[in-house]
Amino acid sequence: MNQESFTTQSPTTSQGPTNSLNRRGFLAGSAVLLGANAMAQKTTPVPKPAEPAQQTAPTGPFALPPLPWAENALEPHISGKTIGFHYGKHHRAYIDKLNKAVEGKKLAEMKLEDVIVETGKDPSTASIFNNAAQAWNHAFYWKSLEPKGGDEPKGKLADMIKADFGGLDGFKKEFAEAANGQFGSGWAWLVVENGKLRVVKTGNADTPIARGGKPLVTCDVWEHAYYLDYQNKRADYIAAVLDKLLNWEFASQNLAG
Repeated sequence: MNQESFTTQSPTTSQGPTNSLNRRGFLAGSAVLLGANAMAQKTTPVPKPAEPAQQTAPTGPFALPPLPWAENALEPHISGKTIGFHYGKHHRAYIDKLNKAVEGKKLAEMKLEDVIVETGKDPSTASIFNNAAQAWNHAFYWKSLEPKGGDEPKGKLADMIKADFGGLDGFKKEFAEAANGQFGSGWAWLVVENGKLRVVKTGNADTPIARGGKPLVTCDVWEHAYYLDYQNKRADYIAAVLDKLLNWEFASQNLAG
C-alpha cells in the first residue's frame, strides 16, 4: 500500500469507514516497526570500554620503578614510542632477569646498589651485575631527564661547572665528546670526585657506583635509547638531551646529597 491510499480522499467519504481502516492500519504497522527497532536495540551487544593497562606485580625483591613523567612527556625530543619500548621492554627485562637470577640467594635481601658493588667484584656473577647495574642505570637515567629541562644549573653546581669546565658550554662540549666517543653501547656521566666535577663514560652496563663514584646525571647511549627517533644520528640525540631535557635540579640534589 503506497502513501496515496492515506491522502487521497473522496469529498463525500473523508470521514468514512475505509479511511478510518486505512489510518488504523498505518498506525498498527508503525507500532510493529517501532517494536522491532526497540527489540533490535535491546539485542545488539554494546561494546565494553577498554580496561586500563595494569602494572604487573614484581616477581621478586626488585620492582620496576614508575617513570617520573608520562611516556610522551619528552616529545618531540624523545618520542612516547621510544620510551614505551625503552622503559616497558628493556628496563622491565633487566628487572625480571635480576629477580630470577637472585632467587634463593643472599643477594635477594640486599639493596640494589649493594648488589651492584658485591657482584662487580666477581667475574662469576657478571650476569647478575649486568642486570642489576642496568636496572639502576635506567632508573637514574629517567630522573636525569625532564620535559622542560636543559636550562642552566644554579647555585653551587653552576659555580663548580664554571670552575671545572670553564662554563656550561665547556661542560656540554666535553660531555658530548664522551657520549659520542663511547664505542658501542654504554653511558656518559657527570660525576663528582674529590670535590671536583668530571665527565666519564662507561661501556655496556658499567656504572660509576660500582667503584664508589657519585654520579649527578647520565645519558644512555645504547641504541635502543634513540634509534627509533634518530636512527644512526647519536650526536643529534645527545644534543637534544643536553639542550632540552637534562634535569639540572636532579643533578643539584645529587651533589648536595
